[in-house]
Amino acid sequence: MSGTTEEKKVPLDAGSSEELERGSNSVAGGFDTSATKKLIRKIDLVLIPWLALLYLLSFLDRTNIGNARLAGLEEDLGMSGLDYNVALAIFFPFYVAAEIPSNIMMKRSRPSLWIPSIMIAWAIVCSLMGLVENYAGLLVARAALGIAEGGLFPGVTFYITMWYKRHECGLRMAIFFSAATAAGAFGGLLARGIGEMDGIGGKGGWAWIFIIEGILTFVVAIASFYVMNDYPSTAKFLSAPEKAEVERRLQEDRSSLADEYNMKYFWDAVKDWKIWVHMFVTVGVYTPLYSFSLFLPTIVSSLGYQNHEAQLMTVPPIIGFIMLISSDNNGVKYAGTFFAASGIYPNVPQGVAWNGNNIGGSFKRSVGIAMHVGCGNLGGVLSSFIYRSQDRPHYRIGHGTLIGCLTMSTILCSIMTVYLRRENARRDREFKPPAEYSEAERAAERERGDSASFFRYTV
Repeated sequence: MSGTTEEKKVPLDAGSSEELERGSNSVAGGFDTSATKKLIRKIDLVLIPWLALLYLLSFLDRTNIGNARLAGLEEDLGMSGLDYNVALAIFFPFYVAAEIPSNIMMKRSRPSLWIPSIMIAWAIVCSLMGLVENYAGLLVARAALGIAEGGLFPGVTFYITMWYKRHECGLRMAIFFSAATAAGAFGGLLARGIGEMDGIGGKGGWAWIFIIEGILTFVVAIASFYVMNDYPSTAKFLSAPEKAEVERRLQEDRSSLADEYNMKYFWDAVKDWKIWVHMFVTVGVYTPLYSFSLFLPTIVSSLGYQNHEAQLMTVPPIIGFIMLISSDNNGVKYAGTFFAASGIYPNVPQGVAWNGNNIGGSFKRSVGIAMHVGCGNLGGVLSSFIYRSQDRPHYRIGHGTLIGCLTMSTILCSIMTVYLRRENARRDREFKPPAEYSEAERAAERERGDSASFFRYTV
């Protein structure tokens, strides 16, 4: 044992004496507070901005159809009635179907290979969507886009859990997901500019929105092969002592639970009722989220703004369904969009972090997160049909449906919070504190996941 300890203290790459001292400390008990903050900040600066950019592009490419609608999509493709709603809805079943297999593939391969690969796929599909000449072609393209994009959000959320301690994941996921909000603003601005290309090459402005935004995603996807890191143990931007400290922190936080690929943990996730509750919570949150993202340009245009003005007016909002449903004043309705979205968007990353934090074992967690996100995205199917053209300009059925969804999620979250607190209290009464378990005792329960007696839920 002493020989092993000495080997860990030997520098594996050139570094300062301060760095080597921190590396030695990480073996014994971890970096001090100042060094830990510096390490986390370093990881944040390398990982989070790029991940946020990837999600911005993902959300932009799946919701730009709302901007394309204002730029003449329906007229050029001869769409009428519920055709637009069906074009929105067909994306989501394929998106959901891809999520669990994608997370399994990323677990079996490498994030820096898998994530850029699926980005290239959806970038190509997005650009090809600008070349479709009829409604059937649009439906096929939207279905293919769903398959290609399905792995990004659950993949990145799982990826984040492999770098940070549980209580640190929520903030990082929130920052990452904030790109979805930025996509609404950026999409409106971009669509306004691209719309000026109407008629170039015989293509409508809506077609150029898809083509240009797909090309932008393709460029970033190629860069991602070189920019993305896999896991802390192989990260090029971390020194050997820093890698050791990140691994130590994760082992300490994850309670030495099983990390290997085994389909046993897949079925553990499927049978876990807590994950299913989170899935229903997520449906109640994602339905308003997608409704807002997909229909905001349409809702804003119904306030009296025309195409170019409506594109720009989608830039600021974030949403207030009560204000939207209860007032006939356009100013109040527009202000309502700010309030309602400020309640919707934060719930998405916090919900994923909460669920992921409470799933023991990395493979079960990867499946559980994919289940959580996948079921939530089925809310996209519902959201595609609740804002109907015949309900304009008040859209009371749509607004009322979303109020009901959010109420359901609030009730389920309250029930889950009460249960987790009681379960933690029970384990505190019946078992010794987690810090007092020996490595041998932890190893004996390593396959039990969050059912292990030393595991405590985050509430």
